[in-house]
Amino acid sequence: MNARTLTMFALVAALGLMAGIGVAWLGRPEPPAVGLSGATVGDVRPDFRHGSLDGQWVSAADFDGQLMLVNFWATWCAPCRREMPLLQEASQAHADQLVVIGIAIDDPGPVRDFVTELGISYPILVGAGDVMRTQRAWGNSAGALPYTVLVDRDGIIRWQHLGEVTAEELRALLQQWL
Repeated sequence: MNARTLTMFALVAALGLMAGIGVAWLGRPEPPAVGLSGATVGDVRPDFRHGSLDGQWVSAADFDGQLMLVNFWATWCAPCRREMPLLQEASQAHADQLVVIGIAIDDPGPVRDFVTELGISYPILVGAGDVMRTQRAWGNSAGALPYTVLVDRDGIIRWQHLGEVTAEELRALLQQWL
């Protein structure tokens, strides 16, 4: 190849790259509006409908009348991985008064492997973009993980926590609501 051919090839490649970036930029999702954070403490809990690991559809309404601790997490999230045994303990210790629900922003395969490895027995739901929308509706406009919400028996959000829940925080919370 001569210099002129190489220059033309580089120019076409650069124009193609710029066009691709432009298309990606125009097709990007809009950022959430500032100030719209979804449900907050005192609000009625939003609904959700996500698939479980056994292929069943599960909605928030399936747990009406129960004290619910809803935890958004992912297998690749280190704080999520650390707090899940704590949530499992709470689920087992208070099975007659509390339902813990894990909602994973992940693919079913890695979630199933992780849940089996840790021996998690509370309901685990999975999804991707749909779970991201759910967690925004439940008050996590930042989209960070883990994110945990307590809903009372009347369906009212009573506590929201962004970040890893400690044993002390969970113990105090459950003492107040059980």
